[in-house]
Amino acid sequence: MALWPSPSRAKPTVRKERVLRPDSELGARAPEDNGSFQYDHEAFLGREEARGFDQLTPEESRARLGKIIDRIDSDQDGFITTEELKVWIKRVQKRYIYDNVAKVWKDYDRDKDGKISWEEYKQATYGYFLGNPEELQDSPDHLTFKKMLPRDERRFKAADLDGDLTATREEFTAFLHPEEFEHMKEIVVLETLEDIDKNGDGFVDQDEYIADMFSHEDGGPEPDWVLSEREQFGDFRDLNKDGKLDRDEIRHWILPQDYDHAQAEARHLVYESDKNKDEKLTKEEILDNWSMFVGSQATSYGEDLTKSHDEL
Repeated sequence: MALWPSPSRAKPTVRKERVLRPDSELGARAPEDNGSFQYDHEAFLGREEARGFDQLTPEESRARLGKIIDRIDSDQDGFITTEELKVWIKRVQKRYIYDNVAKVWKDYDRDKDGKISWEEYKQATYGYFLGNPEELQDSPDHLTFKKMLPRDERRFKAADLDGDLTATREEFTAFLHPEEFEHMKEIVVLETLEDIDKNGDGFVDQDEYIADMFSHEDGGPEPDWVLSEREQFGDFRDLNKDGKLDRDEIRHWILPQDYDHAQAEARHLVYESDKNKDEKLTKEEILDNWSMFVGSQATSYGEDLTKSHDEL
């Protein structure tokens, strides 16, 4: 097994979403498919937790949702406001980020000193090929290795604010999740440009932009959403209308500053569930619309119900 994710080709009908919403690993909202609320489930409970509720009956899901509602209602007034939902969604996302770092920390902190040096990370991730260069030459991962090692080092150094080539827990979090940290945004933009700019001219033209989302393998007509994306490129992505995206335009595209994911998702949940249109939700309104929040194929909150309030 390779030590890094191998590049995957997008299927002809699958759209890759690169927009990185602040405070969210979810990205942009995908169209709901036949009444599925998977996006809402993941926003409300987190991607990892979203898998566990698949094993629950509707009755169990409703019961656990009721306990969650009590936690979201921070002032205990019996109503869930948009602001309370927004705070909850941000908390869920932050928990996901730090839980993810905690899971992998021991794999890299080899000397158990509470920090991860660049050498520790490099050896843990690339050590086999570094120690066996002759095998690397014959490996299909050769080009990936040559690209990823310097790229990881550049990102590690950007996250290492004090420049000692050793990452604290917070610095390592910035390394693994750069989109969540303001001082890492330029690295996110640069890596996006490098991924999409296939002709190496330092820009992303329309064909490169589309190719990153859509692999035209069957020779047939482009789906309607691809045609729409071509229009989006010209109308909204290419701000100076020169036919290509520079770094500023890429930043504007993937890191929109005028969009608060948590706020938008909270508003959406309230709007869809607020029967009496008083712009806040009762416990009954949420439970009546339980499928949007947790649903029959929704998310697992069971793990979190065993944690203390301070952990969330």
